[in-house]
This record gives sequence, C-alpha cells and structure tokens, in this order.
Amino acid sequence: MPPPGIAYHRLARTARHRWWRPVLGTLLVLGGLLALNCLLFAVAEAVSLLTDAPRDADGWYDFGPIPDTALLVLSIAVALPVVYFAAWAVQRRRPGTVSSVTGRLRWRWLGVCVLVAVPAVGALLLGASALAAATGAGDDFELTLGGWVGWPVFLAGMAMVLLLVPFQAAAEEYVFRGWLVQAIGAFLRNPWPAIGVQAVLFAAAHGWGTTWGFASLTVMGVVTGWLTVRTGGLEAAVALHVVNNVVAFGFSAATGTLEADETLADAPWQLAVVDSVVSVGFALVVLWLAGRRGLVTLASPALLAVPVPAGAPPVPAFGPGYPPASGPGYPPAGGGYPPASGPGYPPAGGGYPPAFGAGYPPAAGGGYPPLPGQPYPWPAGQQGAPVGPPPLPGQHYPWPVQGSGWPPGPGWPPPGSVPSGPMPPGSVLSGPVLSGPVSPAPMPPGPVSPAPMPPGPVPPVDGPAPGAPRRPAEAGNADAGPDLPVGH
Repeated sequence: MPPPGIAYHRLARTARHRWWRPVLGTLLVLGGLLALNCLLFAVAEAVSLLTDAPRDADGWYDFGPIPDTALLVLSIAVALPVVYFAAWAVQRRRPGTVSSVTGRLRWRWLGVCVLVAVPAVGALLLGASALAAATGAGDDFELTLGGWVGWPVFLAGMAMVLLLVPFQAAAEEYVFRGWLVQAIGAFLRNPWPAIGVQAVLFAAAHGWGTTWGFASLTVMGVVTGWLTVRTGGLEAAVALHVVNNVVAFGFSAATGTLEADETLADAPWQLAVVDSVVSVGFALVVLWLAGRRGLVTLASPALLAVPVPAGAPPVPAFGPGYPPASGPGYPPAGGGYPPASGPGYPPAGGGYPPAFGAGYPPAAGGGYPPLPGQPYPWPAGQQGAPVGPPPLPGQHYPWPVQGSGWPPGPGWPPPGSVPSGPMPPGSVLSGPVLSGPVSPAPMPPGPVSPAPMPPGPVPPVDGPAPGAPRRPAEAGNADAGPDLPVGH
C-alpha cells in the first residue's frame, strides 16, 4: 500500500479550492507577466531616450549584445514572483507548494540534481558533436578559436549569464512544470494530461523552428514533467534546465553570439535525438538517487490545511484522555463554565464530594472553601478549636462545641442574626453571625488531595452522613439551637 500523502500535481486542490481559482490564477500569471514586461521595456525605452542609444533596422534601441540579452532574460525571469503571488492571492495556499511537496525548495536535493545535470549536459554536447561528425554535419557544432571574443568580453558576458540565466530557466520551470501542472492537476487525479499539455505549450513557447526541434522540446517537457511529479518537486527539472541554459549561453558569450535568435527549437535532428536520450538518462539517474536517499515525494495533508486565524486558541491534539468520555457533568450543560449551583451541580454519583480521610477535611484552622453559590460554613470556636469535619452538601452544620469562652454570655447570638428555622437550600446568611463579618480561614499551603468517594449516591439532606463523627452527649449542647443547613 502506498504511503498516505498528496502528489505534487494535486497540491493546488486545497480545502479552499474552487473550479475558478486555477483558471483565474492562470489568467493572473499571464496578465502579470505581460504587465511586468510592458513596465520593463518602458523603462528600457526611457533609458534609451535619455542616453541617446542607437537604433537597429527595426527602430528598436540597441544597448549592445550583453545588455540586450540581459533584458530579454530578465523579461522571462519576472514570471517567478508572478507565480508565487498567484498561488498565494488566488489559490490561497503557501507559495512554496509550487516548489515541492515540502512547501519549499529543497536546496540540498537541488545541489544533488545539479551534480547529475553537469555531466548530462556534457554528454549532450559530446554526443551531438560525434553524431553530427558521423553524419557529415560537423560544421554545425564546431567551435573555432577564430570566434573567441577575448577574456574581457567573455567574463562580462558570463557574469550576466550566471547572474540572470538561472532565474530565467527556473521561471520557465515554475510556469510550465509548476503552475500549469498543478492548475490542471487540481481537476484530474491522473498526472499525464497535465504533463502532456504543459509539454506541448512549453515547446510552442520557444517558437517553431524545425520539426525535430519542436519534438525535442516536447520530449524534454514530458520527461521533466514526469520527473517533477515522481520526485515531488521542481528541483530536478530546474537543475537540468539551468545547467543546459548556462552552458548554451556560455558558448554564445565566448563566440560573441549572445544576440542570436536560435534556440533548441531550431535544432537539427542529430542534436534533437541526443538531447532526448540524455533527458531520459538524466531522469532515470535522478529517480535512482531519490530512491536511495529516501526523498519525500508526497505532501502531508497538513501542508494544505487552512491556516488558523490569529488569536484563535490552540486545539489540543487527540490522544488518550482527549476528548473526555461523555458522562455526568461533562460536557457542562448550557453556556458558561463552571455552571451555576443547582440541579446537576455538583454531579451526583461516586467521586463527589470526596470521602473523609487523608487530606480531607483540611487540617485544623485551615477551613474549606464552600461550593459555588453556597454560604460559608459556621466558624470554629472562639479559641480556634475546630468544630469537626465540614458537612456534606445538603447536611446541617453542627452547633459549635462548648469550651473555654463558649458559648458567650447573655445577648448572644444577637437578635435576628440567626434564622429561627432551617434555611432554604441555596440561601446565604443575611446578617453577621459573630461580632463581625465572617472571614474564612486561609487554605493551608499546598494543594488539597481529596480521596475518592466510594461508589454510591450522595446521602440525603435530612439524614446523617454515613461515618460522620457524632457529637458526644456530654458536650452539653449536642441538640441545642437551630441547625443551619448548607444550601446547594
């Protein structure tokens, strides 16, 4: 079974894909390239007027072989930012997904492909020359020393070639093997229609020279398109195209033919045949190296995920314990959390409230905070003696024990400070109980570790808590005074 992932030609089909996005993006690429070229040549025309540059027979400015070639190369290279912008603005995806299935250009893999492309282009030149010599067409490939332009001119020309030609060659790959393959692949799962269409358009973009030249360019487009899909990125195609163009422009710079109009579209059959064989051989070697290196050729679905808006809370990863199992108290009913005190809170059943034991109730003098919406329990004795464990929800709090200074003298409790009967559930004391407001004792340092409650329902309101301590009869006031219920 193949590993899960998304093939390169399907990277334009994101969650935001609509049928019109690839169409509109293609129009934007064409329109943007045309607009930038108009701007570029308008600037060149303005410079020619300011510098009074000479004109050729057709009335165009003539800056010289190197500047004119640089302008032509730059007019193609500007397609690179246009493709990136179209992917981001129209298809709403990462522009780096045009480069590869990792969302970026894999520079190390690009370097490996360049090392394979250099001997491949060398084999192309030697093979084409040998075949031409064997068929009597050697003059078409001969480079004589008489055509040498000299080191100053050659170095100036090579500087321009090394600076601009890699961007020109890469731009062609990003338009044809990148944008067009993914634009068509957004509609079709099979990559071959996209590979075939872009290959024919690639050959047509170089003009019509010879039938052999057109066929050679088509074969190159098919091989590099297939190689792009199989390796999951443009690196191999860019490497072969860049090395081929740099070598071709380098020979033109050495012989003073930078302004020549000939391209591979004008190639004779000898060059076309050898070029096709070398392209296939290059692809096979690159695929073998990709397998040896374990190259990633499929994209992770997360690469095409819609970005989370800024400020949105992070989503927890799914795993053991998340999301929690459905049960009493989860998820909380209604809006807000924690829920208000009332039916359903605290949840009925085992585990709440915790059983009496280690860690519960808190140590003497610590106090225990009430549940949300409940009154604070009756305070301890005046001498700080605890009055026993806190009651369970719904049970009465015991009257404080007798001791030194307790109960107080006549006049206590103040009239009206204690209700004459049981308080309704959920009510809060309406007046002071002692001589001042009730101040709950602070919690002791450290977290409270409740012990789990044994299975069973919470004891009823009117009955005593099982296992709750009983006040001894000799305390003198075990049943004296009204009981104050703790509402819930």
